Amino acid sequence: MCGRYRFDDGRDDIELKGIIEALNRREDGAGIKTEGELRPTDVAPVLANSRRLEPVYFGMQWGYTLPDGKRIINARSETAAQKPLFRDGFRQRRCAVPAVNYYEWRHSGPRTKYDIRPEDGGLFFMAGIYRLEADRPVFAILTRASSEDVAFIHDRMPVILPRASVSAWLDPAADPQAILQSAVLHVVPTPEPAAQEQLRMVLD
Repeated sequence: MCGRYRFDDGRDDIELKGIIEALNRREDGAGIKTEGELRPTDVAPVLANSRRLEPVYFGMQWGYTLPDGKRIINARSETAAQKPLFRDGFRQRRCAVPAVNYYEWRHSGPRTKYDIRPEDGGLFFMAGIYRLEADRPVFAILTRASSEDVAFIHDRMPVILPRASVSAWLDPAADPQAILQSAVLHVVPTPEPAAQEQLRMVLD
């Protein structure tokens, strides 16, 4: 599950700055959100192939739009290849969503918000798929069963790609199922500061 994430946590990061500069050159950065929490319907930085099959950053809106106007923001990696809504994107329109963390809420006991990120920290990439809606690209994030690190919070987590697998994930000729097997499993969940204070009050 992934319903909120952050692209930039305010650190002086050269890679993040490079992504923003590339977006500004290509798209004027108009309407692309790079600060604060990213939410469904936001336009976010996403790495995908250009028409020349070269990895390029685009601004894409988060969520596939259904006929009733509702948004589908996540797709199960186990079944995306079979679902009509996701099948084409899974086969030939894969993308990588850069983030520094994602958020999840634990609902058992006091409702607690967790900041979750890989053990090595820094920028990471979530596996995604995209399609065009009225010539506008929209994306969904693939999920998988949670690792033991976060299963106590939620039973699903985003598919986090190892850096070495990002290029292969974007390659339409590659086997996506094989790449999914290399997903990063170990992440570190940390209660948000307000949540930590709430937990201390409950335990005192």
